[in-house]
Amino acid sequence: MMAPPRRILFVTGEYPPMQGGVADYTRELARAMVAAGPEVGILTSVKAAPALEDAGVAVFPQIESWGWRLWDALDAFTADWQPDVVHIQFQTAAFDMRPAINLWAWRPWSQRPRALTAVTFHDLLIPYLFPKAHWVGARRWVMDVLARTLDVAITTNPEDAAQLRAIRPDVVEIPIGSNISDAPPPNFQRAAWRRHWGVPEDAALLCYFGFLNASKGGEMLVEVLDRLIQRGRNAHLLMIGGRVGASDSGNYAYLKKVEARIADRGLGQRVHWTDHIPGAEVSAAFHISDVCLLPYQDGASYRRGSFMAALEHGMAIVTTPPLVPYPDLIHRETVLFAPPDDAQAMTNAVEQALQDEDLRRRLEKNARDLSRKFSWDAIAAACLRAYDA
Repeated sequence: MMAPPRRILFVTGEYPPMQGGVADYTRELARAMVAAGPEVGILTSVKAAPALEDAGVAVFPQIESWGWRLWDALDAFTADWQPDVVHIQFQTAAFDMRPAINLWAWRPWSQRPRALTAVTFHDLLIPYLFPKAHWVGARRWVMDVLARTLDVAITTNPEDAAQLRAIRPDVVEIPIGSNISDAPPPNFQRAAWRRHWGVPEDAALLCYFGFLNASKGGEMLVEVLDRLIQRGRNAHLLMIGGRVGASDSGNYAYLKKVEARIADRGLGQRVHWTDHIPGAEVSAAFHISDVCLLPYQDGASYRRGSFMAALEHGMAIVTTPPLVPYPDLIHRETVLFAPPDDAQAMTNAVEQALQDEDLRRRLEKNARDLSRKFSWDAIAAACLRAYDA
């Protein structure tokens, strides 16, 4: 059993004011860690400047590139700051698809001081190596090295845990929490906030939260909205948050595709974009909505910050079945499931939630109850236990 860590360093490719799920996750976890006792620092991109301190968390926006020079920069920083734990918050896109972070702890010649090392895998996407490195096996090896060479490997969901256990049997599963607290602005009024975003008071309002990319089913959002209108529903769609994150530059083409589909269907007056807004306003946007539609192509997952935020706000959620069983996600009890590529079934599920008030209230209550399992205090405590084990 190790002594409780006095100083923890999180290494992350993004941190507020950069926009991204890993940025928000790291901030919330760091705050909870500080409340638990350790000193916490964030080593991150220069793009996170001017942040230097955040609720007792020391922020070091010093990394100009996530290429091979990262090794010397990270070695020098850890030698100077002397953390007891170095915990990498890994998402391939957040590290610019570069493999240097994957191989940092693997180097036999490293001069870094001894600290416990950990990694949380926010996805298992394979990094890019170089133009001719098309062999998936070589790229897969780079990902496996990251899982094998650190002292603690953490995943956020059952499907990633099952995949990593093939190479790392002791992987720890710790789900993420909601980056958005259920805390709308003072004196919140539903009608006033609907007017704020141009939504009619009597509209059936669907909402979607998160950045757009092909895996999140943006085109299905448009299809369901169009079908509801064709069925005579006064339906509108509220797109909550920024359209493309700081680490998602490759998804602009998909955003344009979704916007073009909205225009082609003549839905421009029924789709409302909040763009990037403060957390309290995100909370208000959830509270003025009737159903949260999250048509993920790869299934609902606890690694999705948008899904966790919808649970936190007690939303009636229509989404797609997860890739592996989730005992807490029960059709018609916690969520409504529909196949990812079946617009008819997805539209039917949304209509059920809109028409059946008892069903909608049950979904809302059970979502809120489930969200209590994912508090940031509990997540910080689970990380500390993982370090100790």
